[in-house]
Amino acid sequence: MARVVLAMSGGVDSSASAVLLRRQGHEVIGLFMRTGVQHSSGEKGASARADHKKGCCSVQDAWDARRVADRLGIPFYALDFRAEFDRIIDYFADEYVRGRTPNPCVVCNTWLKFGQLWEFARQLEADYIATGHYARIIPGPQGA
Repeated sequence: MARVVLAMSGGVDSSASAVLLRRQGHEVIGLFMRTGVQHSSGEKGASARADHKKGCCSVQDAWDARRVADRLGIPFYALDFRAEFDRIIDYFADEYVRGRTPNPCVVCNTWLKFGQLWEFARQLEADYIATGHYARIIPGPQGA
């Protein structure tokens, strides 16, 4: 089967993706992309997060993702993408200042998910990258 680097947020969708990929026989490598931290770190600005339950990408989220990876027996890496994410926030603010409607998700996908994430996956000789982003439940024949 394939070697897959999976972006893990610590949430249900990426955790379920890890389980499903393992069940399909793939070699899964978990990766947490740190883009922000909780205010308790003393950091301010685009990299700060006020509350774990209201945001993402906190230290607690990284711990959650690591616990899932440990439970599944898959390797896990946490990479610091705060500087790259700050560039996305800068783009977002600059577009508003110019009177345009920004689309930070497109920029994030290009720079981080399919830029930095893919570069890391290549270093690990991965065949694919995966995320739980936009995961959906599709009922099977029995409705489950």
